[in-house]
Amino acid sequence: MKRLDATDQIGYYFRKEKRMLLVVTVTGILYNVGMVAGPWFEGRMVQCLCDILGGNRQAMEMVTLVVCYVLVILFVQFMRCLKRLYVRKFANHISKSMKMTLYRNLLYRRREELEDAGAMMTKLISDADACVEGMRKFTTEVFDTGVVMVAYVGMLLFYDWRLTLLSMLFPPIAYFLAKKLKVVVTKNVALSRESSARLNAATLERITNALTYRIYGQESCRNAAYEENLTDYERKAVLANIWENAMQPIYQVISMLGAIVIIWFGGKNVFGTGWCAWNIATFTTFFSCYQKLALKSSKAAKLFNAVQKARVSWKRIRPYLAAAKEGPLPGALPLPDLSVRNVAFAYPGQETLFEGVTFQAGPGEIIGITGKIACGKSTLGKLMIGALPYQGEISLGNIIFSNHGERYEACVGYLGHQPELFDGTIEENICLGKPGDIGPVLCTVCIEQEVSALPEGIHTNIGSGGVRLSGGQQERIALARTLYHRKPLMVLDDPFSAVDMETEVRIFENLRRLTRDCVVLLISHRLSLFPQMDQVLWMENGRVSVGSHEGLMRENVHYRVLYEAQRKEDAPDEN
Repeated sequence: MKRLDATDQIGYYFRKEKRMLLVVTVTGILYNVGMVAGPWFEGRMVQCLCDILGGNRQAMEMVTLVVCYVLVILFVQFMRCLKRLYVRKFANHISKSMKMTLYRNLLYRRREELEDAGAMMTKLISDADACVEGMRKFTTEVFDTGVVMVAYVGMLLFYDWRLTLLSMLFPPIAYFLAKKLKVVVTKNVALSRESSARLNAATLERITNALTYRIYGQESCRNAAYEENLTDYERKAVLANIWENAMQPIYQVISMLGAIVIIWFGGKNVFGTGWCAWNIATFTTFFSCYQKLALKSSKAAKLFNAVQKARVSWKRIRPYLAAAKEGPLPGALPLPDLSVRNVAFAYPGQETLFEGVTFQAGPGEIIGITGKIACGKSTLGKLMIGALPYQGEISLGNIIFSNHGERYEACVGYLGHQPELFDGTIEENICLGKPGDIGPVLCTVCIEQEVSALPEGIHTNIGSGGVRLSGGQQERIALARTLYHRKPLMVLDDPFSAVDMETEVRIFENLRRLTRDCVVLLISHRLSLFPQMDQVLWMENGRVSVGSHEGLMRENVHYRVLYEAQRKEDAPDEN
């Protein structure tokens, strides 16, 4: 059974803006029903003009008709203005709501699901815009085409039902043709969007790796590849536009063929030899009504194609609009007793990266995790935040982690390889909207003096990715952010890779004092601090050895060799 409040249902967005749609409905009915007044006044004015020329009526009667006509048209157009204003507001609100839903749901997707984030976001935003445009056109044309066409047909039937049925044979042909061509239109629009996504991805890739191509002398080769993507997009975009727009004049011509029937049989009505007795006013009103009806019918065919285009986009974005399985946030934060039992992990289609990982840790403990390159250190850290599925069991206090999408953010803090700083101030990058004093964490990561020396202190803008900071400063700002949002379990992946050893020792001492009520998993390839760890995990060939630094020095040859080699490298040069 479909939920009425499901964000992946079109009806949800219409219901959410029901007040706006009520205004659109009232103004739309007044505008479109009032549209039939135009042909009626036009017929009356033509008849009045004929009567004036024949000496049967006075000019003031024409003036009165013209004034009434102008007033009615002004009212009708004012209603049109209001309707279009609220339709646009409706579309803007839907666009905002849909894009916010996409944004929130994408936050809960794993990174491996977002293979090419740039191209994906481009496609999703483009598809969302197409869906919103289709909903806007549908809302607009329900009144501008549907209601007014009913009003016009009603007036035509009132004047001559036989001639109405005869002339109305042609608009359905336009509809039928549009329906037959919908497959072609849909296919070409889909191909155009796919080509657009490939072009956007190629553009991003070309910009990102521009320096590499220049250094290796491959610019011309990559330019040629990019040109192929551009040419493909141009060709498919042109085809999509031709099928979507070039057919509109044909629809209109087919719909207007009924005008020939009206001129012939309507003329007979005027001369008294037809089905009904008409005067000039009636003929003019009838002909004008049909002319406007035919124009509207061609727009209806265009609307049909727009809806088909929106359906293609809706199918693509609907999976990303479904409510993310966030899971409940824990009411109270758990006691930081970490338990890891028989945890194993393998990337899809590959051999097991590691297995049998088992250890426990309590409040105030710092666990060092190290091993050879590509042994799975960072992957083990990602398991703690639910970024990857795994086998086995990980629990923190009374909360059992798993690979079913539970929310960990309330009890797990994480610092990855990349600082992931954004274009904003130092304070904004650390606080992320949480009010408070960042001074203590700046002192913890030993960067308070460097920040104070900046032109605007903590209010200094660091640029996208922290481009205005050094590598060590970027790393420490990111660490300060993680500590500012301290959680019962803290996973720090190589937090000291870009700082000197003296600063590393000072930060570690501060970290020890600050995290007395937390469990810290410190992943690092540098082992100088490992003698001070409460436990050490050595990862090698899919197996994990757990123990104290001293124990591993005695029992694990590879750990001992690596530690002694690094200590020799770090020793001061006596010469």
